[in-house]
Amino acid sequence: MTTLRYRGPFWTPVTPETGSLFHAETHSLHSHFSLVREAVWKFGDAKDKDVTVKALDEADHAAIHKGEAVNESLEKVEDLLRSSTSSPTTDDIKAKAAERALSRMAPFHRGKNSVGDAVIFETYAEAMRREDRADVEFAFVTHNKTDFSADNGDHRQPHADLLPYFDGVRSKYWVSLADLLNDFDIDLLANYDLQLYGALQSRTLSEIQEVEELLFKQVWYNRHWNSRINIERGKVKVVTKEQWDAVKPRSRNKVIIDSVWQLAQEAARKTEAEVGIDNLGPWDTFEWGMINGKLSAIRWVLGDDWDMLDT
Repeated sequence: MTTLRYRGPFWTPVTPETGSLFHAETHSLHSHFSLVREAVWKFGDAKDKDVTVKALDEADHAAIHKGEAVNESLEKVEDLLRSSTSSPTTDDIKAKAAERALSRMAPFHRGKNSVGDAVIFETYAEAMRREDRADVEFAFVTHNKTDFSADNGDHRQPHADLLPYFDGVRSKYWVSLADLLNDFDIDLLANYDLQLYGALQSRTLSEIQEVEELLFKQVWYNRHWNSRINIERGKVKVVTKEQWDAVKPRSRNKVIIDSVWQLAQEAARKTEAEVGIDNLGPWDTFEWGMINGKLSAIRWVLGDDWDMLDT
């Protein structure tokens, strides 16, 4: 079975054998971003490198996540199309479309080739002609207001050439699918605005990295305090570099070089100033587990393995 998938400005066939086409293109685009970043680092102006690379990172991140969302929506549309009843394009429909072109009737009233639009409309008209039951209703829904809607008037109304096909009861003209569904069942789209405009949006790469940096500092600071407590209790000793070199490797977890410890204390003071002492604990067991879990999850999103908690 062949379905259609949107690629740029075109709809192209996608079969089960090429179903991974979108994902392959996404990886290809990611590779292009990597090449451009490398070129910027090698040849870009020093003062513009950071800004340019950050912009590339954001675009790369958005292309992956938003592209996946688009593909998911298209797959839902494909499922709907597969479950619908198809209407064949007959020679009679093509002939009626040609008659519209010769008579310059809508959708040919604008002097352009609108054969495809005419075939669509004549297919709609043919479906109505074939249906004998009076209780069956039809709706023609289009965003193409220039070819189908009234000229210089209310675009919610059909063009004058098309008016005979819409009586407002058995056959109606719509320029909004949401308005049609709302007219059909007012409760059907009760959450339409919320779903359309209030749907969760993926975080930008810079937002994710900013949170990862905060969690990293919180985990590191907590571990620093564990080291401080162990030093105060004598479980870990501060030694010189020469003394540290003399300690057997398996026992070096019980000593720390004095210069390294001094740098750690300076880093702790810097972290307190940057993050704020109120954001650095102490935490209970549940809170501490949440912080570590968040750091692990965000690092996984950024490409690390699960449970990567190194500081």
